[in-house]
Amino acid sequence: MSTLAVVRPLYVTEDALASPVAQRFQSLVASPLRAELLRFLHARQDETFEIEMLMGALGCMRGDAERCLEALVSAGVARRWMTGAARYGAARSANPVVDRLLSEFLESAAAHAARTEPASVRRLLELVGRDEKMLLVLESIRTAAKTDISVLILGPTGAGKEGAARAIHDLSRRQARAFQAVSCAAVPDSLFEAEVFGHEKGAFTGAYQRRIGRVELANRGTLFLDEIGDLPLVSQAKLLRVLEERQVERLGGQTGIDVDFRLVSVTNRPLELLVNQRLFRDDLYYRINAFTIRLPALKERPDDVPLLARMFLSKQCVAEGLPPDARRFTNAALGRLAGHDWPGNIRELVATVSRAALSSDGPVIDERHVGFLALNAAPEPGPANGHGIRPLADIERDHIQTALSATGWNKKETARLLQISRETLYRKIRTFQLTDGNESHS
Repeated sequence: MSTLAVVRPLYVTEDALASPVAQRFQSLVASPLRAELLRFLHARQDETFEIEMLMGALGCMRGDAERCLEALVSAGVARRWMTGAARYGAARSANPVVDRLLSEFLESAAAHAARTEPASVRRLLELVGRDEKMLLVLESIRTAAKTDISVLILGPTGAGKEGAARAIHDLSRRQARAFQAVSCAAVPDSLFEAEVFGHEKGAFTGAYQRRIGRVELANRGTLFLDEIGDLPLVSQAKLLRVLEERQVERLGGQTGIDVDFRLVSVTNRPLELLVNQRLFRDDLYYRINAFTIRLPALKERPDDVPLLARMFLSKQCVAEGLPPDARRFTNAALGRLAGHDWPGNIRELVATVSRAALSSDGPVIDERHVGFLALNAAPEPGPANGHGIRPLADIERDHIQTALSATGWNKKETARLLQISRETLYRKIRTFQLTDGNESHS
């Protein structure tokens, strides 16, 4: 489906712009939902959407969406395809008056869209689907963005936690300021203070110049703490002091520096359990957890899997320079996708759809083209003693080896899949003496 050209009539009289046709168009876009649908469709002219996708993206009910879409189709500014499930896309009107008014409406809406729908928000909207749990997540994000309250985002690996954090920032009053991200699992405890709080020249061996820390760089913006559940206790105490005093002192410095930042933290670990085990400070827990957003795992909303799979497949086609409907899943393929547990969530679904598209030698993707990584399969038992039970260490070693092989020895991604910190992964690799024969991997 080719991109629609924006056709401007050479001349339309002022009388025509005051005609009943023009008045009907103005009445059409006076409805906020019709206006949002019109902007959504024309901002994505290469794509078509099932009504469930539009319901999820705009957070509306089916009956409302159907009535608004029917009005847009009748006015000639949207089009409906009835091959299988009904799909909707953008259209240009043959009436020069409507076409000019549509162009002016879209141009006036462009600045508004740029302000209210940044890239991270658009990506998040695309993952909403039809499930009510995700619609509630989107509403929670919009609610949290209106204030400077500290937000804790919980959810499994690959569910889109960082995307949700960026959406909060982009929808907040701090959107024009910095979004500073810190991976608590990737920064060793010995370097945490220098990385996050900064240091003065000569503060320690190798400190050849002053370094501004992440907290200071996030001043008047957002500080994003990824995998905060992996933060060591010593670093937790240092972070808590900054959150309480709203001052940061560089390592080797003598004076405090006032900072004003909004804190958004994410984790896939059970912080309540870590607090009970005294592995996470309860006072820090209450500081970061003023507002909680929980992202559901993909297996909790299986009805969204076929919808999201078709959307990712359309994007794959467009990325390859093909029409968005150049490939399609059979019902058997969609059934296989819907029946999977998706331990890797959205990230795994995207990768699976890409592999299926590459495995197919034609436009139809069947069940045989859909395969899942061996990481998701249970390890085959192998007897190691008279009772046929393998030692736990052997199972752990094989599981980590499988994960490393599945990610091409990408240690950051492997740690995410296994839901452990990179420091823990490095320690396990040394303990089990695992190797891939290539030391260049990071």
